[in-house]
Amino acid sequence: MKNLYWFKQISNNVRSERRLSLGEYKRAVSWSKYLVSSGAEIKGEGEEEWSADMSQLFIGNKFASGRHSRIYRGIYKQRDVAIKLISQPEEDANLANFLEKQFISEVALLFHLSHPNIITFVAACKKPPVFCIITEYLAGGSLRKYLHQQEPYSVPLNLVLKLALDIARGMQYLHSEGILHRDLKSENLLLGEDMCVKVADFGISCLESQCGSAKGFTGTYRWMAPEMIKEKHHTKKVDVYSFGIVLWELLTALTPFDNMTPEQAAFAVCQKVKYLTHSWYETSMFLRFLSLTSG
Repeated sequence: MKNLYWFKQISNNVRSERRLSLGEYKRAVSWSKYLVSSGAEIKGEGEEEWSADMSQLFIGNKFASGRHSRIYRGIYKQRDVAIKLISQPEEDANLANFLEKQFISEVALLFHLSHPNIITFVAACKKPPVFCIITEYLAGGSLRKYLHQQEPYSVPLNLVLKLALDIARGMQYLHSEGILHRDLKSENLLLGEDMCVKVADFGISCLESQCGSAKGFTGTYRWMAPEMIKEKHHTKKVDVYSFGIVLWELLTALTPFDNMTPEQAAFAVCQKVKYLTHSWYETSMFLRFLSLTSG
């Protein structure tokens, strides 16, 4: 148990959404053996700049998960943080190699980014078969979660404008740095307590000069531009397309293509099928939004 001293629930004075189930705790502890160290043993250029001191990391409740990752709330050096743990599958060498490259790319990008509307990178640890990325924790959760709690068309227009401008500023900064996000969606937009939006999750982001085609890309069809779906060469315009979908979400508080499967949505986008039937009210909302932004 000595090696697991850092892997414990955050004390009660820190608000948590729920406690870990026994199964989650056992799985989390099984990962911890790969991470515990007095300093991450990472080989690679720049490791001394972003290596995490794991003795200062306390992991609390899991609040999100993906196919190969889990995200926990925690404390690092007395600071509220989000901890993304990425697991390499032992039975699939190609996937393990892909996830390692994705981790290296995400850390390299995050380490050099600094903007009020971009998630703040804190530290990272690379100790196969588990990788760890530590960022600031935002209590408001994802924009998608917030919108799903609202009635359709109920988000005040001044709030829509504020949220949209926050996202636009963050994306403008990324593009000025030559970076394509490539997975911009409401789930990857996080809210602070002051309703400030920050762009997050750079797992499949890349430098525009190095992106190439989208072959093997694993984005989300409902927000994905046609050239991404077709696995063609792409530019920053793919982020502009995704931003347009997010704007529609902000105005409607609905899920894009909610009457289609993801595959049907992808087909509709590629074939330029008219998939959203806007009511007059919705259209007028768009016009009002555009008049505000241009003024």
